[in-house]
Amino acid sequence: MSFSERLFGSRPVSAPDIPFGRYTDAFKTSVQLAAWNRSLELFDQGKHLQAYQEFFVYLRDDKVDNVNWRTEGDTMFFEFWQGSQRVTGLATADKVKAESKVARAVDLNVGFLRRLMEYNYSLKFCRFALDPENNLILRFDTPGTDASPLKLLHALRELAIHADKHDDLLLDEFTTALSPAEQRTEAEIPAAEKEAKYAYLRRQIESAFALLDQAKPDPNQYPGGYAYLLLAMAFRLDYLLRPEGFIMDVLEKVYGIYFTKDERSNQLKIIALRKEFQKILDRPKEQIFKELYRTRSTFGINTPANHERIVSLIDGELPNMEWHLTQNHLELALAVPQYIAGNAMFQNVPPKPDRELLHLFFQITETDFFRELGFPVYTAADGLPDKRLVSQAVRAIADRNKIEYPRLRPDLQRLNFASMPLFAKSYLDMIRSLDLTKSEA
Repeated sequence: MSFSERLFGSRPVSAPDIPFGRYTDAFKTSVQLAAWNRSLELFDQGKHLQAYQEFFVYLRDDKVDNVNWRTEGDTMFFEFWQGSQRVTGLATADKVKAESKVARAVDLNVGFLRRLMEYNYSLKFCRFALDPENNLILRFDTPGTDASPLKLLHALRELAIHADKHDDLLLDEFTTALSPAEQRTEAEIPAAEKEAKYAYLRRQIESAFALLDQAKPDPNQYPGGYAYLLLAMAFRLDYLLRPEGFIMDVLEKVYGIYFTKDERSNQLKIIALRKEFQKILDRPKEQIFKELYRTRSTFGINTPANHERIVSLIDGELPNMEWHLTQNHLELALAVPQYIAGNAMFQNVPPKPDRELLHLFFQITETDFFRELGFPVYTAADGLPDKRLVSQAVRAIADRNKIEYPRLRPDLQRLNFASMPLFAKSYLDMIRSLDLTKSEA
């Protein structure tokens, strides 16, 4: 079953199985949660190897085949994947060790060695090191008496996420000093998908720059709308393209630049954001293609958020589109709900109904992109949302989640199909009004 069918139910038009958004481990099954509890109990009883076996049952996601292990005598060997990185390790009753090969040092360059020493100060459980073969590795080890499942969860998460983040960045920056340490675990995506994503990436950035250059309204006098425009674009590109390496790092920098409290005005921050996006436009196409690949992961980066967090985000930001609506700055008005939807998916893991409805929001508002990828679309010939198709998709989401959320009844009467900005505003208002009280069962 394709991603679109899982998300929205069957449609006459088939859809490719293309994942969106960052991997999340927030939705554990009852089997996984039971394994976690058994792991804690077994460790307290001194049955360490049995505890670790249950621990890896808790981590394993059968849908992506991310974790494997085997036991030989008194030793358990394990491996798991995080993005493009493989983490390997062993566990006994006396110790637990894990490592990931980030790169191979062709030349012991002072620059990257200093960089890694600085990274080590920020790590809580792991450390960068060189092995006898000059492989740059990220390593964790601990005595068995201190290797509780809770500590392993935090330590392996830190190791996996940092190894996956730094491999592409270090290889890209220190091209002559470092080379890949081992066969990467990413899967290639079809050339047509890469072309569509690359075209969308450039189109989005160039369109945003054109609005800035058009200066209606003047970004020096009214910077707020352009801040929404650029931040919404960063969140949207992260969710829809799932880039790795350099591009992912730039998108995270965009977020950091704007929200860091410093002496820069909003106008200066917008200039800084534009410079970051320009780096993406300046990057060779073949380099960007290398950062578009499919991975399997074990740990999610984002933390779960409840529905109240989404409601608070909508309440706090949605009124800021009103001035742009009244002034007929429709692109900037639409940027506000786009920012809300992207922010919700970039920073947190919303509850399943919210997550599915927000994905549908992207599929409706980014019709051309989804059409180019081969997905069914939810807009009419005039480019406006199709009332019948949108209503069907929303009802399908509600039906699929009604057992866990029996009070989930989206109010379709709230939706305004007159224009895309008005629809986006009303759609988020519909999400805001949902009752996501869970069933007691």
